[in-house]
Amino acid sequence: MTDRPPVGAIVRPLATATAMVLAYYLLPMDKRFTGGAAVTLVLGLAALLLLFLRQLRSISSSSRPRLRAVETLATTVPLFLLIFATTYYLLERSLPGSFSAPLDRTGALYFTLTVFSTVGFGDIVATSAAARIITMAQMTADVLLVGVAARVVVGAVETGLRRRDAPREDA
Repeated sequence: MTDRPPVGAIVRPLATATAMVLAYYLLPMDKRFTGGAAVTLVLGLAALLLLFLRQLRSISSSSRPRLRAVETLATTVPLFLLIFATTYYLLERSLPGSFSAPLDRTGALYFTLTVFSTVGFGDIVATSAAARIITMAQMTADVLLVGVAARVVVGAVETGLRRRDAPREDA
C-alpha cells in the first residue's frame, strides 16, 4: 500500500491560495497609499513572519513534515506576494505615475511576480522614490524568503523526520 498524502493536504493549500487571490481581486481597495498604508504593509509582513514561525513548529512536530512544509510554502508565498501587489496597487492609486505604466490589480500582481522571480522584463519599472523604496524592500524580502526561509523550512523538515523516526522509549 502506498503512503499517499491525505486529500486535505493538497486541497487546503490550493483552496487557501485561491481564496487569497479572489480576495485580492474582490475586496474593495478604495484607500490611497498613505503613512497608514505603509504601517499596514509592515504589520502585514510582521504577521506573515509570525504565521511562518508558527507553521515551522507545526512542520517539526508533524507526522508528515515534508507535506506540512509544502502546505506552509503554498500558503506563505502567495500571501507574501499579494501583500506587495496590494501595496503597489494602492501606491499607484495615490501617486499616479509611480510606475512606468498604470497599474491595475493584475498589473500590480504581474509587477510583483516579475520582481520576485527576478525576471524583470522591464516593461513596468518603478519610477517614483516611494515605488523604488518599496520595490527594494520587496527584493530584500524576496532574497530572505527564498534563501533563509527555505533553509529554515528544510531544517524544520529534518527535525520532524528525526522526531518521527526516533525510536520511542516506552517502558
